[in-house]
Amino acid sequence: MSNVLVSRREGLFCPAGDFFIDPRGKVNRAIITHAHSDHARSGHASYLCSDNSKPFLKIRLGPKAKIESIPFGKCIRMGDALVSLHPAGHILGSSQVRIEVGGRVWVVSGDYKPQPDRTCETLEVIKCHGFVTESTFALPVFKWLPEGEVYTQINHWWMDNAENEFPSLLFAYSLGKAQRVLAGVDCSIGPIFIHNAVSPFLPIYQQFGAVMPEVKKVNSGSGHNYSKGLILAPPVVEDSLLLRQFGSAKRAFASGWMAIRGLRRRRNLDRGFILSDHADWNGLLNVILGTEAEVVKITHGNGDALMRYLLDRGINASLLQGFQPERRDELV
Repeated sequence: MSNVLVSRREGLFCPAGDFFIDPRGKVNRAIITHAHSDHARSGHASYLCSDNSKPFLKIRLGPKAKIESIPFGKCIRMGDALVSLHPAGHILGSSQVRIEVGGRVWVVSGDYKPQPDRTCETLEVIKCHGFVTESTFALPVFKWLPEGEVYTQINHWWMDNAENEFPSLLFAYSLGKAQRVLAGVDCSIGPIFIHNAVSPFLPIYQQFGAVMPEVKKVNSGSGHNYSKGLILAPPVVEDSLLLRQFGSAKRAFASGWMAIRGLRRRRNLDRGFILSDHADWNGLLNVILGTEAEVVKITHGNGDALMRYLLDRGINASLLQGFQPERRDELV
């Protein structure tokens, strides 16, 4: 990997192109795979992302950040490296980074999801010599249902609550997951309310063609009647004073982690919906094998299990040491 990518304290670095990918700390040139806060950090001198991700980065990083973007598939030269961005299927605008140096091609996946999603671009599997993959849900226990079945579960839960005049409070990360839920639920059941952290991203999704229902903002002084409503809020407000206004609301969480038995009970939830913006076990294997990579480097998650599986099948796989971005369960 040393002639294309090296692992440094700040993260993955391409010496030939003099840039980092999703770095920590402060660097001169950063390529950002997507706008979640554990990948898009403030303080870098310049940023490069996909065209579809740029509006989100502007919200995340503020007006002073120097952000440039390119369309998916366009190849640009950065130093002695040829670089292009390709859809990752994680959230709207999320990218894989393809790097070619001296005829060798490496792809850094960022976070990705091969499962179809009506709110973002479909993942593109890229042939390469080396592949850097995430492994957030790299255990056989993680196996996702088709998203339509999960929407049906959410709608039935919401409908049952509404018939008994209980508000339905669903925790979902504010960028990506919340919009995905909004695009799939049945808005005829009742009114939909969103936390303020969700609202800035909705117009961007609509700009890129995602169909969103009519929503109202949660406001502590608004006097809304939430009794038959669906309320979307990020998990970071799970224990805040804001929740008191929802009274006897039924609480649920949309996350891949809901596949773990007992987690719902520990978080005092009435329901858990297994909906993730990351690849499940089979999704990871299908993408990795589809790249036909000779070398696979594995980052954050259940890397040991995935590494052993790939090694048993003759693939040169290893954990990428020193590159473990923070992982918060509300992101997935």
